[in-house]
Amino acid sequence: MARRLLSIWFPRLASDTSLRQRPVEGPFALTHRARSAVHLHCLNPAASARGLMRGMALADARAICPDLATRPADLAREATALATLRRWASRYAPVVSVDGADALMADISGVPHLYGGEDALRADLHARLERAGLHVASAIAGTRGAAHALARHGGGIVAEGRLLEGIGHLPVTALRIDHTNAEALARMGLTRIADLAHLPRAPLARRFGAGLVLRLDQALGAQAEPVAAPPEAPHFGVRITLPEPIGLQSDVMAALDRLLDRLCAQLAASHRGARRLRLDLRRVDRQASQIEIGLARPMRDPARIKPLFVKGIDEIDSGFGIDALRLSAPLTDPLAPAQIGSSATRHEDALADLLSSLGNRIGFDRVLRILPSDSLIPERSFTLVPAAHSLPGSSRHTPTRPATLFLPEPITSSGTPPLQFRWRRMPFTTLRATGPERITPEWWFDNPAWRTGLRDYWRIETQEGPRLWLFHTPQAPAWYVQGEFP
Repeated sequence: MARRLLSIWFPRLASDTSLRQRPVEGPFALTHRARSAVHLHCLNPAASARGLMRGMALADARAICPDLATRPADLAREATALATLRRWASRYAPVVSVDGADALMADISGVPHLYGGEDALRADLHARLERAGLHVASAIAGTRGAAHALARHGGGIVAEGRLLEGIGHLPVTALRIDHTNAEALARMGLTRIADLAHLPRAPLARRFGAGLVLRLDQALGAQAEPVAAPPEAPHFGVRITLPEPIGLQSDVMAALDRLLDRLCAQLAASHRGARRLRLDLRRVDRQASQIEIGLARPMRDPARIKPLFVKGIDEIDSGFGIDALRLSAPLTDPLAPAQIGSSATRHEDALADLLSSLGNRIGFDRVLRILPSDSLIPERSFTLVPAAHSLPGSSRHTPTRPATLFLPEPITSSGTPPLQFRWRRMPFTTLRATGPERITPEWWFDNPAWRTGLRDYWRIETQEGPRLWLFHTPQAPAWYVQGEFP
């Protein structure tokens, strides 16, 4: 069987993807900042028709086309779109790989006859992508280099055994060589691939480097160039189809039990733990409902996961009955086997279950944990982070800090430390004072609250009960309360 490769090039992938989300009339371009300058990253046909080109400075582009609409390029979204297209293109080939940032390479050996030939396969490919609003060019050849070159110069099909005839008329830049070598070849009058094909390889390698010879031989089939698809990410999902529709919560929970056992077995086999679970329920009228839960840490224990679905299942409208359920784990993390039964493990599990329950009710971003920060300044000695996405930390600072901190509040006092003072319109008498603890401002931060300089902190126990954290500013003598101990 002869090897046949299909190159699929998306010349306007980024702009097509962006315009599908938010259409724009007239000239449009995505911009990208590089080397302290903003350049055009990808254009729509209207912008290209006005004489704009990829890589042009945005200032120059606006001078040529004042009505140009722009948006910042999203390289992550572009990569995601290409990955989605790679999965979709598997309908045409068992092996599809990414070829740069805007193209795919598929090994279609033995496939074209299923579509009625190579012409019919390309026609089907183009029709589907054009309906999706994507500009595409494609080519089929016996080598990866030839298919890549032809796709970017008009597209087409190179018949078996006629590689040189099919791509010989293309410029040498189609060989994926660097710009310096292309200019040097042009100065010598070698502008087409056919001009290089019959030249001795040794002089070419000495003059232009081994890279040119390698690309030439790969395009003409003298050197092999594999097409390797990246490994597919593991998929964790199970489903069940019921012989009779169900509608009671107890029946749905019973079906969920079976799904959880199977899914957790899959996760255990791969040493993974679920961070997010999705339950899809299909009704007999073809309507579907979905319940999604998050977990505070990777987990694969069915008994601990099941209670988190109770509230969502109770709110589901089963209609005339549910006849199929599907449980999947779209987000997982590594989870090595761990010893069970220890007190530390039980404590960690109980805390994770609490965070999962609270997070699914009020949102994981609203369940916060206080972590210590590398600062002695009270206001900057801690940070608030989502508890589900962080680990507990231990403070490096030995001085005791109050449980409650607030903005400094001035008090009226006498003495150092104050024997009597008034705070929040209430009189207090000092029973015991511990201090002072001197804290200096951090010179690398300009904090207006610390422009008075040093602070001397005291822990004060009062006769009235409150245990307060006071500080004194020596430069501008004054007393303030900033915290309260439990």
